[in-house]
Amino acid sequence: MRLFEAIVDANHRAVAGDREAGLHPADFADELPVIALTCVDPRLNAFFPNALALPAEQFIWLRNAGNIITQPLSSTMRSLALACAVKGGREIAIIGHTDCQICKTTAMQLLEKLKALGVDRHQLPENLNEFFGMFGSERQNVIKACDIVRNSPLIGPKIPVHGFMVDIETGRLEWIVNGYETWQTLPKPVEMSKGAGPMTEELGSFAKFNIGEMKFPETKIGETAKKIGTPELKLASPPPPAPLLPAAPAIPPKIPLPQPIRPRTFPTRGRR
Repeated sequence: MRLFEAIVDANHRAVAGDREAGLHPADFADELPVIALTCVDPRLNAFFPNALALPAEQFIWLRNAGNIITQPLSSTMRSLALACAVKGGREIAIIGHTDCQICKTTAMQLLEKLKALGVDRHQLPENLNEFFGMFGSERQNVIKACDIVRNSPLIGPKIPVHGFMVDIETGRLEWIVNGYETWQTLPKPVEMSKGAGPMTEELGSFAKFNIGEMKFPETKIGETAKKIGTPELKLASPPPPAPLLPAAPAIPPKIPLPQPIRPRTFPTRGRR
């Protein structure tokens, strides 16, 4: 059982009233810590990381209004990438929630609310929906965010990306995007022998050439000379070689030995 499979199982049993439901994080050390992106709604403070049955030190919590991701190279993607590369996050979870006020706010209502704060329309971007990432469905917003993260060049293929909805009343998790399934179906690198592409087409039959199948004529050079009537030439015998004197034994040069490798210890106090 993978980490989030165990998390969802424990969450559902706990919501159903099982007081013994829980998770042993030590059993999933290779999949921790988890990076979670949620909304800024203060009602979520009571649920995380408790709803995931994770200790706080294994939960990297990122938040923005509506858990919205607009672009593969946005500031939120930068934070996710740094959380993976610097903080060691192993899996990403985009967690939306029910009764999201961002979802219920229209562009016109947003203009009115901003105007009440002293922000006029001419100070805002032309396309409000695109800039603020407005959405009409919490579930679709989570699915879209997972797709952007999964295809971002800032997130490596080794990081599973999950999508969840949490019920704001009960804390029950709904698994919308299973990152393990998507992770296993990622395209594999193409082998060179299969990916020659246009070059293979241009080479045509020569691309199938095997040097081991090349055959050379068996006629010897002397036989060819006899056939064309070339007179044979007799070379004088070379003089006997002079006797060789025993050479002095070669003295190998002295090569300095490398310095021995010594173990180095580093203090761990205060490291994060």
